[in-house]
Amino acid sequence: QVKLVESGGGPVQAGGSLRLSCAASGRTFARNAMGWFRQAPGKEREFVAAITWSGGSTDYADSVKGRFTISRDNAKNTVYLQMNSLKPEDTAVYYCAGDRSPFGLNAPRVHEHYDYWGQGTQVTVSS
Repeated sequence: QVKLVESGGGPVQAGGSLRLSCAASGRTFARNAMGWFRQAPGKEREFVAAITWSGGSTDYADSVKGRFTISRDNAKNTVYLQMNSLKPEDTAVYYCAGDRSPFGLNAPRVHEHYDYWGQGTQVTVSS
């Protein structure tokens, strides 16, 4: 059974930092792009960041660029999201996702590219 399990969420004050982890099991994602998405109450799920299978290319939503960093450790089958300078508008459930296609050249922004999803971890930023 393929599973993606997010961890590292929680409450934090504005300006603080959190590091999210997404551990995969059941199959390797070392050949697949990985992404982070988030969904705030009453809003649609939105793209946050993505990284190619090799880690050589990353992409970020404009709203998090310069504050968030996505990385991966293929030996551990894990992807990370370092979040700095957090703002109240970053409050959401954060989901990691695995791309369906191996060895892609790009890090997809579109959630339809991703076949595997975690259950999410809540991040709450207070002002």
